[in-house]
Amino acid sequence: MLDFLNDLINGKILIAVLIPLGLIFTIWSRGVQFRLFGSMFSVLGQGFQHETDQPSSFQALALSVAGRVGGGNIAGVAAALALGGPGAIFWMWVVGLVGMATSYFECTLAQLYKQKEHNGDFRGGPAYYIKHGLGKKLGKAAPVLGFVYSLLLLVTFGFAFICFQSFATTSSIDSAFDTPRLWSGIGLAVVVSLVIFGGVRRIASVAEIIVPVMAVFYALLGLFVLVTHLPQIPGAFATIVTSAFGLNEAVAGGIGGAIMMGVNRGLFSNEAGLGSAPNVAAAAYVEHPAQQGMVQSLSVFIDTIIMCTVTALIIILSTQSYLGVDDEVQGVLTQLALADHVGGWAEYFIAFALFLFAFSSIMYSYYLGENAVDYYIPDNMIAVNIYRVIVIGFVVLGSTVQLGDVLSFSDVTMGLLAMVNLFAVALLFPIGLRVMRDFDAQRKAGVKVPMFDADKFDDLDIDKSAWQLTERSHEDTPA
Repeated sequence: MLDFLNDLINGKILIAVLIPLGLIFTIWSRGVQFRLFGSMFSVLGQGFQHETDQPSSFQALALSVAGRVGGGNIAGVAAALALGGPGAIFWMWVVGLVGMATSYFECTLAQLYKQKEHNGDFRGGPAYYIKHGLGKKLGKAAPVLGFVYSLLLLVTFGFAFICFQSFATTSSIDSAFDTPRLWSGIGLAVVVSLVIFGGVRRIASVAEIIVPVMAVFYALLGLFVLVTHLPQIPGAFATIVTSAFGLNEAVAGGIGGAIMMGVNRGLFSNEAGLGSAPNVAAAAYVEHPAQQGMVQSLSVFIDTIIMCTVTALIIILSTQSYLGVDDEVQGVLTQLALADHVGGWAEYFIAFALFLFAFSSIMYSYYLGENAVDYYIPDNMIAVNIYRVIVIGFVVLGSTVQLGDVLSFSDVTMGLLAMVNLFAVALLFPIGLRVMRDFDAQRKAGVKVPMFDADKFDDLDIDKSAWQLTERSHEDTPA
């Protein structure tokens, strides 16, 4: 049954919706992810200068990248190659590039409709922009749809993806150090518990340190492999492109398998359109909603175009067989490929890197689940603490399950999650364009740091108190 639903949702419906919708967002926004690409870095730099207690745009980026880099980039890419062949990587690129526009608008909307809590923290995401943004269009159905989204978010990230990250980490440690997965799972659970009980601010602070360091080290190691294999790189890219269009007969499933796995693993890896990143994006303090849309769009580029490509080339350029390998080999395929390139020590490096990546990814997944719990029972710390205990249990459980079991279940719920979110973003797209044009107009007028004026959006059901921090003089903002 799960295989049938997975094929229907991810193999047919999402392919027919995800890429075309991303193209529509790209065209109508005049290629927002491309024309603002350079500005994304300057906006990201402003995140280092914020003076509030809320997470900065950079911390939100680090936390969202934490959820993407790791299992999605290392184990996820290996699964895509094994099940869809090299061509799946091409379709991951396509999903990533058009998904940058989707991520821009979903995260901009998340900022626009975020709510300020009693302790000063921000909450937001698809459930909130569904409830507050679609209330006029859907009536009483809007809160129900928000409830359904939060339930899917809790099941997919709060439980299933935590199991996946625990599986990827403990499998890697077992391969490198011959340590029983259960014991490493218990150790991982202890470390996770020390952080998640500190709330979103501690999670963001830890991710801000771990993610950039490990991402840079992993990218440098990958760059070393690519530099030492320069003559083979054109051939590797040629294999990816020809396989993407079914021109490589050695790949089982041909173009259909490549597209399905590319879209499926691409969505799993960069999460553009899934609605997960907006939950984190809403928690950040920014001067204008579009700023966080730009930052999160950049995170999709970092994840798919850089990190996933590096991992794919490391595997393709190695002597390791990757087509059709079983679950256990998929879990450690990247570290085996790296060991093939640079020696056995790479296994230990990947095991350590995966531990840190998965650790931060689990924190990210935990926060999304907490967001769902808070949507059901606002400001209830008893419910949140119960959820935290359950999460620790799922970290341990993940060290005992098989990859196929986790992916089959999470793929179905992830597909449903994406469908609900994409439906909402499509209906709210005109409002997203309106916010984007407000930002563009201020930039065109010479304002260096555009400010969001909530009074200009009186017709929308937004929480104005969430934007009081930005009510300061514009005297120092012109370029």
